[in-house]
Amino acid sequence: MRTFDLKTYKIMGKVKVRTLGDEKQEKKEKEKAKRGAEAKKLQGESSQSHVAKNEAIKEKIEKPEKKPKTKIQTQKKEKPTKKRHSNSYITVAKIIDRNKKYSLKEALCLIPKLKRAKFDETVELHINTIEKGISGNFSLPHGTGKQIKIEILNQAENPKHVEEIVKKVETGKIDFDLLIATPDTMPRLARVARFLGPRGLMPNPKNGTITTKPDEIAKKFRGGQINFKTEAKFPILHLIVGKVSFGEKKLTDNIRTVITAVQTKNIKNITLKSTMSPAIKVDNSTIS
Repeated sequence: MRTFDLKTYKIMGKVKVRTLGDEKQEKKEKEKAKRGAEAKKLQGESSQSHVAKNEAIKEKIEKPEKKPKTKIQTQKKEKPTKKRHSNSYITVAKIIDRNKKYSLKEALCLIPKLKRAKFDETVELHINTIEKGISGNFSLPHGTGKQIKIEILNQAENPKHVEEIVKKVETGKIDFDLLIATPDTMPRLARVARFLGPRGLMPNPKNGTITTKPDEIAKKFRGGQINFKTEAKFPILHLIVGKVSFGEKKLTDNIRTVITAVQTKNIKNITLKSTMSPAIKVDNSTIS
């Protein structure tokens, strides 16, 4: 049986009689509501913490933490040291005025004074032309002083020899200075064109190295005939005109032959040097 107390309280202007059981029930409901609010609050904080954690992970993925540079990475690359000329080179270089253009006679008189090697140095002529693609051939009256090794390939007469040379070139062994071939041999040489072409050794009808009379052409080349062509990327010619031991007269004859073949109108600058000497600038107008 439910009991009633005599206490009354006003709700919204009305008088309500409160039983003893209602007070306990109300207290329980308040505690339950309080616990529910606290649980909800904790759940909200947990949810916010979870979201914040996810955002932090996402940011870390998108912007990975920069690793500190290691000692190897932070070290600056050292610039390669400039190659220093030998004392003997520096000594002979003082003989030449780099800002002066010498006459051919003066330049040839300097060549023996600049010699540093014990062997008979080769004399080189370097010509800057007005454009690329300038080519031709000439025969030096006194030769180059160098024995030229010529390889002759004739498919009709000696196919076995042709195949031997082709296989040797494919392995990178090229031990000749000039290659002369008959027209019927050219299809066989197509296999090694990538090796011969860059070295200027691929036979070509323009310079006479493709011919039906290879022995006759070889004889001309052994007599001093030289083919020339500017570099593929630059308008420059590098030519051998003899040895230091040739002397002024023979070297002059050879150089004039070269200039005639290249033609003065195609020439910008000329330098002369021996194998191990500094370069000497030559006045073009003094070569005729």
